[in-house]
Amino acid sequence: QVQLVESGGGLVQPGGSLRLSCAASGTMFDIYAMAWYRQAPGKQRELVAVINSSRRTNYADSVKGRFTISRDNAKNTVYLQMNSLKPEDTAVYYCNADVNRGGLVDNYWGQGTQVTVSS
Repeated sequence: QVQLVESGGGLVQPGGSLRLSCAASGTMFDIYAMAWYRQAPGKQRELVAVINSSRRTNYADSVKGRFTISRDNAKNTVYLQMNSLKPEDTAVYYCNADVNRGGLVDNYWGQGTQVTVSS
């Protein structure tokens, strides 16, 4: 089985920064795309940023220029650097990954980490 464990969430003032981490563990042959999603209260879960195995990235328009996704393949970890945070960034942030477990590719979710932007 594969587990994704997020860390780095918390309370931050508007304009501040946070760095989220998500480490994958378990039986894995390769990790393809890794992504961050978020879900605010009363809203649907939305894609924030995605990075593929070649480190090509894509971002939601709402976070372009403020958030940066990166990955360390040696550590099976994906990061989300969040700068210039706004109250509307408040949400539970979820890590997601496509994992090759030896011929079978499955999609996995982390448990989520709360990010609250408030003064």
